[in-house]
Amino acid sequence: MTAAHPLDRCAWSALTGRHAHLAVVEGGARRYHPAYGVFAALGDASDASLNGLAALVAAQGDVALLQPDAPPQAPGVAVASQDLGVQMTAERLTEGPAADFEMIPLGDADAAEMLALATLTQPGPFFERTHQLGDFFGVRLDGRLVAMAGERMKPDGFTEVSGVCTHPDHRGRGYAGALMRLVAGKILARGETPFLHAYASNTGAIALYETLGFTLRREVLMTRLTRA
Repeated sequence: MTAAHPLDRCAWSALTGRHAHLAVVEGGARRYHPAYGVFAALGDASDASLNGLAALVAAQGDVALLQPDAPPQAPGVAVASQDLGVQMTAERLTEGPAADFEMIPLGDADAAEMLALATLTQPGPFFERTHQLGDFFGVRLDGRLVAMAGERMKPDGFTEVSGVCTHPDHRGRGYAGALMRLVAGKILARGETPFLHAYASNTGAIALYETLGFTLRREVLMTRLTRA
């Protein structure tokens, strides 16, 4: 299961690299601590890795694997869902209009509001400490958080743009695009490449990402695993 590219198994790349301190390890399997994320990865297809993955699911709860192919069967683990997704990268961003609203850094003081907004809008897996995986920015109206975007997995040389969401009452105002430009621009300024994931069926979001300068790198499978 040697990856030809760090993004082919981005969770493994992150959990053995810059996010190794957030990894829960069992045998040849790793997952993010469940307060931070749901993503897991296998070191290889050996029994040690598969048994390790099963132990992580049993002890820590459901996981998700994000990789090009379906994962091998682990004992005592069942597939809860499997969806086709796309992985996109941006070597540069397209020119965009200047935002006519303020985008502010978000942190621990905003954690409860961030979790509430993500729970409402479902941009992807988001937990009580997901905001600590990287830098997040948001838009507030009358003191209320209505939009945000930030960083998630960090394989060496790459950072994932994630957690992009806008309250349903405030969509169509350009918040998501502007926040993504800000987050991705800061990643590029660090000398890294921004990447992201989307369900292949989410054509509206993919179209937005393309206007920002993201292009398709490859298709991936999002496999959610639970106890059998």
